[in-house]
Amino acid sequence: MQAPTAVARFVRISPRKCRHVVDAIRYKHVDDALAILQFVPNSAARVVAKLIKSAIANAENNHRMDRESLEIIHVHVDEGPTLKRISARAMGRAYRIAKRTSHITIGLGESESEPKIGRRAKGVARVVGKPTKRGAKAEAPKKERSKKKPEAAVEEKPIVTTEQVESPKETGGGEQ
Repeated sequence: MQAPTAVARFVRISPRKCRHVVDAIRYKHVDDALAILQFVPNSAARVVAKLIKSAIANAENNHRMDRESLEIIHVHVDEGPTLKRISARAMGRAYRIAKRTSHITIGLGESESEPKIGRRAKGVARVVGKPTKRGAKAEAPKKERSKKKPEAAVEEKPIVTTEQVESPKETGGGEQ
């Protein structure tokens, strides 16, 4: 059975700007993603929120899935065709303006009943379960280094005193 998806094609938003919004909602529960997008001050956020609602409707009607168990499993933004426009410049020149378009795809899936673990935590659990050379080296406790130098290594040298000879100016012997 294929996961429910929703696709928005030829959206007049730059793919680079749209990817910033999409990265904020990847692997989130659908209700959490909609709550996040509500406060994102970007025009792409409104398009992505509308697309998530469409994907939820597809999941409920076509795949008989429950909204409470839906989470975003994959999201990607592809580049669509670029609209080329010109801007008139001085001395009869024209500069080209590239108005970029995007194809946005959102796929939903049912979340597991297990507690949610972040992607980084899953990677750590995998390393702990199956130690490798790098993992075993990282798990070894590090020795604490003291910042004090050992006193036995530094030998004290005897202080040599020299007698100072007083000059006639200091003694005041040559007064005139």
